Amino acid sequence: MTTLLNDIDRLLQARSDWTRAEAAEIYRAPFNDLVFTAQSVHRRCHVANQVQTSQLLSIKTGGCAEDCGYCSQSAHFDTGLSASKLMPLDEVLVAAERAKAGGATRFCMGAAWRSLKPRDEEKVCAMISGVKAMGMETCVTLGMLDDGQAEKLRDAGLDYYNHNLDTAPEDYGRVISTRTYQDRLDTLAQVRGAGIHVCTGGIVGMGESEDARIGLLTELAIMSPQPESVPINHLVAVPGTPLGDSKPLDGIDFVRTIATARIMMPKSFVRLSAGREEMSRELHALCFLAGANSIFVGEELLTTPNPDQHDDMAMFKALGLQASTLPAAE
Repeated sequence: MTTLLNDIDRLLQARSDWTRAEAAEIYRAPFNDLVFTAQSVHRRCHVANQVQTSQLLSIKTGGCAEDCGYCSQSAHFDTGLSASKLMPLDEVLVAAERAKAGGATRFCMGAAWRSLKPRDEEKVCAMISGVKAMGMETCVTLGMLDDGQAEKLRDAGLDYYNHNLDTAPEDYGRVISTRTYQDRLDTLAQVRGAGIHVCTGGIVGMGESEDARIGLLTELAIMSPQPESVPINHLVAVPGTPLGDSKPLDGIDFVRTIATARIMMPKSFVRLSAGREEMSRELHALCFLAGANSIFVGEELLTTPNPDQHDDMAMFKALGLQASTLPAAE
């Protein structure tokens, strides 16, 4: 076992001084050592067999001005997806009630925008307040934020703001050209400054190098404080997008990504996000063993398919896992 993996007590500290060399040593460790250490860290920082469940709703679909090479909702690509207007408040609240009844403890709302427009602030804040009044955690992903907007969302009852880094800085230009890496970091700084929990992660399986995956994990881990929620997405290749022909990432490499995230960010919730529809039960089990402790449930993630919730609950039963009954945020 590598020297880094031997020192469990040190790994339990949420560090913001990780180097890429350290991240690479962890990621490339013998698989059994890596997963054993990740599970050991997980059990010291989280309830061993409990998984937090979230549900995601697209409150405004398609027509996005960004050119993210993986996204079916970009106006730059012909993916057959039609743009829609912002959903009415009552429809959003009905969906949230249904999600709560299905066992979700966090309700996430996503809009295909480059940024939150002032004209939509009041409507989005009403959605947040309505979901919060149901006793659920609230999360939104609305693109970039201007000064003062994060505070308005916080005052409406927002718990989490999602804004992913997507990939490592040196790989970013291959994927997106319409906003910079620094734009993403600036938005996360607005969120953190307003006292909102940070939800940020990335996407693997986009044809990135192993070094880029390690770089992404390092960028996430050096945030101070570290993000409370870290979604790890496996690319769902969408025909018509620049990354639509990407080769799926090997399952072992995906588990290595999960385990490295758990070790480097011991107190964060590491979420299996997009791409679970193509994952076997056995691959899910390895990811939970490697420290994943949050999933999205429900039939769809924005515009991509997700496993049937009954199948998820059957898998939980087979693995002896329990969906958390209390929100993760304090």
